[in-house]
Amino acid sequence: MHSPLKRFCAVILAGLAVVVAAPVLHASEILRGLGPEPDSIHIHQAQGLAAVNLLRDLREGLVTFDERGDLVPGQAGSWEILDDGKRYRFTLRENARWSNGDSVNAEDFVRAWHRAFTPETAAATAGLLKDVVNASEVLKGVADVGSLGIKAVAANVLDVTLAEPAPWILEILAHPVSYPLHSSGMDDPLRAPVNGPFLLVDWTPRASIKLTRNPHFHSTDSMQVDSIEYFPIEEPAAELSRYRAGELHITETIPAGRFKWLESNKKEDLRVYPYLGTFWLGFNLRDSTLGYSTELRQALSLAINREILVKTVLGAGELPGWSVVPPGITGYEPARMEQSEWSQQQREQEAVRLFEASGLGRDEPLLLELRYNTSGIHRRVAVAVAAMWKQVLGVNAELINEEWKVFINNRSMGVVTQVFRGGWIADYADPSSFLDLFLGDNSMNYNFYRGADFDMLMKSAAVASGRSRMELLQQAEARLMQDMPIIPLYYYVSRHLVRPEISGFAENVRDVHLSRYLGVKSESP
Repeated sequence: MHSPLKRFCAVILAGLAVVVAAPVLHASEILRGLGPEPDSIHIHQAQGLAAVNLLRDLREGLVTFDERGDLVPGQAGSWEILDDGKRYRFTLRENARWSNGDSVNAEDFVRAWHRAFTPETAAATAGLLKDVVNASEVLKGVADVGSLGIKAVAANVLDVTLAEPAPWILEILAHPVSYPLHSSGMDDPLRAPVNGPFLLVDWTPRASIKLTRNPHFHSTDSMQVDSIEYFPIEEPAAELSRYRAGELHITETIPAGRFKWLESNKKEDLRVYPYLGTFWLGFNLRDSTLGYSTELRQALSLAINREILVKTVLGAGELPGWSVVPPGITGYEPARMEQSEWSQQQREQEAVRLFEASGLGRDEPLLLELRYNTSGIHRRVAVAVAAMWKQVLGVNAELINEEWKVFINNRSMGVVTQVFRGGWIADYADPSSFLDLFLGDNSMNYNFYRGADFDMLMKSAAVASGRSRMELLQQAEARLMQDMPIIPLYYYVSRHLVRPEISGFAENVRDVHLSRYLGVKSESP
């Protein structure tokens, strides 16, 4: 009799149906896949990657990214670093304008930040600005929002003051949570003034999002395209079909299991590059079963064959994940689980021992809910993981598929969830971008992990610097891997299909590709 895992792998290896190729697309605008429908395009409500990528085309912060994903001036034309790295003084561009022609001024940033930290309107991602003076205290409600370390020195001069030097703060200032808000305060995405390269002119939910060039943008004369149309497509296989039918210039991703075929048949279009991101399964530690036993969580982790996941289920260059922080951050060595050096047979034997030690599954088979948002890749991973749990531990998994907005709401509430699809893409190239998610007071701690030792190590790292800081962060990550609030599965790579005639799309570890740099080199005959 074939095991569930072997049957599953056989299905994967069978591949997907081949779509008949279509002629190369002709268009004066650039058509892009976006991934799932954006959860929001308000700078303080957006959380998903699709929303962040869209906002980067519509709005701009003090700092932004160039074509290669490196930091460059945005609304600020220049800045100074003062007080031994604790204060940044930004001078806004003279030609920084809102889309209605109004000047962007320092008060627009102060207004936005105060709103992001006001309890009634607090941004979901406000924690990214934790290094700003009094940010943590304001979020906790023990300090007034007026004490936040941001000040309009003049109409075009803004000071940002930090509690301690944080070299990564510039990268945070390129994130939507730090963007300005127009004095009108309008939230309507179709009417609110924006300050980025493009304007939103039409949004048909689940169909398309149309942007046109903002004539008041400071660098509009350097842009090569007049319009962008994004297509929210949750299923990568559907996105590939539309690409091959000539309906897209750029895809957001590629389907699982199609990498080898694309490498052979679309090599010129295929763009794969290392990426600062980790995919994991999260445990809701409020759940009486999962919160009760560390042994259970460790057993569930070790029962998963990550090599099969990355080679057979995904097959697009991903690496097996054994830590929260991915490799590639300068000066930091991730605290990998010690079992990463074991054979899979040894891991499975240890998984069985730990599962038995947990005392669960003795009287009747354990049933867990594994929740994920709509995506072919997420489903394939969930089916594979469920098969591995069943084969190694006898654990049954009920797979629950939810639309993105429902999924993130259930995940944040922590009431109905048990095991859920998770992961993180670095907001800035530092281990704390990943590890801060697990602090007890972080609003994005969807695992509801409370680790006193972990919090203490992170607190010590916050006032350390250099090598000693990295060592403390590594100790904190090691503690996290012992407590196992998540199961790291793999490290991301960015995966796109880009038509050869498209210019300005440069691979980078941040996987940031602003539409303002894109162009069409030539029309195909």
